[in-house]
Amino acid sequence: MENFMAFNFQELPFVIISLVIAFTIHEFAHAFTAYLCGDPTAKNQGRLTLSPIAHLDPIGTILLLIAGFGWARPVPVDRRNFKRPHLYGILVSIAGPLSNILIAVVGIIVFYSLFTTGVVDGVSEKGIDFIDRLINMLVYLNVLLFVFNLLPVPPLDGYRVLEDLAPDRVRAKMMKYEHFGVIIFLILVLTPLDRYTIYPIFNTIVPAVANTVDNWIRPFFESGI
Repeated sequence: MENFMAFNFQELPFVIISLVIAFTIHEFAHAFTAYLCGDPTAKNQGRLTLSPIAHLDPIGTILLLIAGFGWARPVPVDRRNFKRPHLYGILVSIAGPLSNILIAVVGIIVFYSLFTTGVVDGVSEKGIDFIDRLINMLVYLNVLLFVFNLLPVPPLDGYRVLEDLAPDRVRAKMMKYEHFGVIIFLILVLTPLDRYTIYPIFNTIVPAVANTVDNWIRPFFESGI
């Protein structure tokens, strides 16, 4: 049965907890930023909340566990409520990925805080193993989501940023043919082609980003600051 899962059963509890946190905060960040920029659409639809029920998509979550690719419920945004549609659109789009890298940063800080201050000295070996695996999975998945969502292909946040950087005339053409891009994207990530497209990116960029963040934070704890 494990052969049909993107993660093995031993990892599953850590994956589920990490994804619930990552997806919920990611979508909340979109909704909150849109609200700050003048669009109450997400708030009016009950999405300005940290309740996972409001943000998780059952099919997208299950598919991520099985295939390693999934999604949360997209936050509704009405650009007509923005005084500066392009700028505010970019801010709303990048808010989600930035929230994921922030979670990863907090996770690394918590990890070093726990293991360098003696907080876990009295915790059992199983308890320490649980904490270690949970934080590592939380960091890994959030860095992965940060990188993944910044890819400039529809329907990801990176593509939305690209749309808002383009002139209105170009943006209109991009939106017209966007559905073709979505189909191509799904083919690239849900077929054996993913070994030559998505996974090479993940296998290089995700570890590089995670190591960069770790290398930036670790010295503060090693020096006793």
